[in-house]
Amino acid sequence: MTTTAAKTGLDALLDPEKSVVVLIDHQPYQFANLHSHDPSQIVNNVVGLAKAAKAFNVPTILTTVIEEQGGYLIKPLQNVFPDQKPINRTFINTWEDPRVVDVVKKTGRKQLVIAALWTEICLAMPVIQALGEGYDVFAVTDASGGVTLEAHEMAVRRMVQAGAVPITWMAVVGEWQRDWAREKTLPGVSDVILEHGGGSAIALAWEKQLLSTGRQK
Repeated sequence: MTTTAAKTGLDALLDPEKSVVVLIDHQPYQFANLHSHDPSQIVNNVVGLAKAAKAFNVPTILTTVIEEQGGYLIKPLQNVFPDQKPINRTFINTWEDPRVVDVVKKTGRKQLVIAALWTEICLAMPVIQALGEGYDVFAVTDASGGVTLEAHEMAVRRMVQAGAVPITWMAVVGEWQRDWAREKTLPGVSDVILEHGGGSAIALAWEKQLLSTGRQK
């Protein structure tokens, strides 16, 4: 089966009611040989993505590989879902583990938002397989990383050729929110941006200060 999801038009954008997030192997072993990005930036981005998923009630699956050797999921990420035990695999390719796939299938959702360490292995392999099974796959490139910049970039090219959509974590949040008039999720989105949004956090903090001052007057 090949994916038939729209690549253009409104239906090509992420919808929080159609999305499911899979976060793969953000563990100490993988971070130790991460050289395509600043590791602290990956931590910031994947935690921001996870918090956004929680704010939008998007089902989120955490998974590790041989955690007794590679280490447990990094604490800032586990803290977003403190009661969720990551699925600990032996399969390098997450999509070959039926426990992970079964959880995804039970959601009934077809938009897969995936981030992983490393891009060239633990992201590319499940992305390519899931595409072949009819999922619309979004690879979050700045919440993922490879052992070299070349490894990361070549993996992204390979996934795009297979039909995946490369995206950054803040773009995911923007597509989920879609309209600033959606007040239900706005507080959660604001909190995520303030905590993880870099320069956007500075701008948002200033805007909130102005609004607060204006109300006080």
